[in-house]
Amino acid sequence: MKMTGNTVLITGGGTGIGRALAEAFHAAGNRVIIAGRRAAPLADVAGANPGMEYRTLDIASADAVAEFASEIVTAFPDLNVVIHNAGIMKAESLVDAPDYLSIAEETVAINLLGPIRLTAALLPHLKARQDAAILTVSSGLAFVPLVLTPTYSATKAAIHSYSQTLRQQLKGAGIDVIEIAPPYVQTELMGPGQAVDPRAMPLADFIEEVMTILKSGPVEEVVVERCRFLRNAEAEGRYANAFETVNSLH
Repeated sequence: MKMTGNTVLITGGGTGIGRALAEAFHAAGNRVIIAGRRAAPLADVAGANPGMEYRTLDIASADAVAEFASEIVTAFPDLNVVIHNAGIMKAESLVDAPDYLSIAEETVAINLLGPIRLTAALLPHLKARQDAAILTVSSGLAFVPLVLTPTYSATKAAIHSYSQTLRQQLKGAGIDVIEIAPPYVQTELMGPGQAVDPRAMPLADFIEEVMTILKSGPVEEVVVERCRFLRNAEAEGRYANAFETVNSLH
């Protein structure tokens, strides 16, 4: 994908990986629009990065996604890159927790249906743009699931599969489809403790490696070195060991 001169929409852009990606693309000479459910953190990010813009979006709502897509292409007709980053990750106890189903349904709506709906809504516009790209954010847990977060892991596996099939279907349409698979990164995805967990990859290091890989040339998957343990586990015959390692840490 082209790395500068784009108009880039990033969902979940108010915090964590989304914010860091937004700031990296902004610094690289792109027009960046961040979206998310809460206006306050979005406004803080945009205020700290002059020229960046923001819009609120409830990615879990089909009606909200359709309305948002219509408004965003009108406001930003040069939009040519979409980064599907919005997501939640919540612990689930399938046996003991009475609210398990509500957590599962919310996770599927945000992590899986959200990107699918937004892609469908924006695809006609993107097909008409030069240098168009769709970037999905999956996870190392797409390849080796975390028992503590079964639905999160399942949605990320689904995003990996969706990215592969979307890429194949869009061959010849002039739209790059790139999957970013983060390892365990120092963000607040599962609370403040994660942001300072020494076992997690520093966010700045992760973003630097992601941008380096993207700049290196045509790529279908962005897998930083620390995520290869999970990404390649099955192919290298290490799946059982990787599964035990990941789940012994939690």
